[in-house]
Amino acid sequence: MPVVGGYDYNEFAYFHENLAEWGLDAPIPPVNRFFVSVDGLRQVSGLRWGEAAPELVLVHGGAQNAHTFDTVALAMQRPLVAIDLPGHGHSDASPFGSAAYVSHAADLAVALPELVTPPLPLVGMSLGGLTSIVLSATRPDLVSALVLIDITPGVNTAKAQHITEFVNGPRTFDNFDALLERTVRYNPTRSVSSLRRGILHNAIQRPDGSWVWRHQQHPAVDAVRPGAGELWDLLGSLPAPLTLIRGMAPGSVVDDEDEAELRRRRPDATVVHVANAAHSIQGDAPLELAALLQRFAVPR
Repeated sequence: MPVVGGYDYNEFAYFHENLAEWGLDAPIPPVNRFFVSVDGLRQVSGLRWGEAAPELVLVHGGAQNAHTFDTVALAMQRPLVAIDLPGHGHSDASPFGSAAYVSHAADLAVALPELVTPPLPLVGMSLGGLTSIVLSATRPDLVSALVLIDITPGVNTAKAQHITEFVNGPRTFDNFDALLERTVRYNPTRSVSSLRRGILHNAIQRPDGSWVWRHQQHPAVDAVRPGAGELWDLLGSLPAPLTLIRGMAPGSVVDDEDEAELRRRRPDATVVHVANAAHSIQGDAPLELAALLQRFAVPR
């Protein structure tokens, strides 16, 4: 696969690799990239899977993009929308920074009515989960059910240290191989082919031949964010049904204390453990996650 200067990236050219890697015998539905204005000229982008009205919305984690859910979407064979958070993927940067999930929630509150007929199930992973908690609390009319993927308000810097070390690594790489080598080192359970594909979706090559992560194109901003207690309060008061899908392999950022607090705040919540997945359940166990979303998120 050529990855040197002049490489012609086609984000829709890799779905057959997802199918082959996970042994899926399924058609590739129509997939289109959209752009929605959320604040003047600033746009939020993402992927629309299928031609029928979307049945759910997927929101990725920090330093990821909508393509992280490709295998899940292929396995589900449902019309859906996967969002690029501001400052990630093809979305424009937020003036409040790429981790400003309160601002992200406000942007999604503008974008989603342009993309779907609400309310719909909202699935948020990691940073996307925190964004989804705030959105569900501030715009309950948009959300019929909330699914959190390996995230609670109790996740802190210490619990996510292995992830932040990777994300906060070098800003540029001399070549693609250097970027791939570091990614493989931090993701030993993932196939090299899947990580190569993920990098092509999540990094860009500069004119001088160097590579940079898409989410690192924008300067970091220290945004004001709610404390864990405030987020727990929001989660406890949500009217929407709640499901937590927790990875149980080393690398998950949710611990038993987090799960216990979630159960205390929301005794009605459903908690599902995925034994063979760490933090990125959509990457480690996409078929199992797809089956769980069919069960807990898709309208019947």
